[in-house]
Amino acid sequence: MDEKIENIENLVKYWKESSDHDYLTMQNLLNSRDYSWALFLGHLVIEKLLKALYVKTQKKHAIFTHDLLRLSSNCGLTLSEEFEEWLDEISTFNLNARYDNYKQDFHKLCTNEFTTGWIQRIEKIRKWLIQEL
Repeated sequence: MDEKIENIENLVKYWKESSDHDYLTMQNLLNSRDYSWALFLGHLVIEKLLKALYVKTQKKHAIFTHDLLRLSSNCGLTLSEEFEEWLDEISTFNLNARYDNYKQDFHKLCTNEFTTGWIQRIEKIRKWLIQEL
C-alpha cells in the first residue's frame, strides 16, 4: 500500500539537489574522458529528476526503479517519441556501466563523439524536467 507523505517540498528538493550534484560529477567525468561513467551519471541525473517529479505529482515516495520510461509514465508525463527513445536508451547506461558482463562492450562504445551526443540529449531532457518541477 502506498502511503501519502508529508514534507513533499523537502523530498523534491532532496532529489533535485542530488541530481544537480550528479550533473556536476557527470561534467567532471566527461572532462576527464571517463565516458562510460559520465553516461552512467547522466542516467542518475535524469532518474533523480524523475523521482523528484514523481514525489511532487503523486505525493508518495519515489518508486524503486531505474527504468526512466517507467518513472516518466508514473509521473504522468506526456513524452515526445524522441524523448521516449532517448529515455529508453539512457536507461541502458545504468546497466552497461554497472555490470561487468556489459562494461567492456559499453566502454568501447563510449567514444568522445558518442558520449558528447548523449550528454547533449541528457542536458535537453534535464532542462525540460527542471521546468516541469
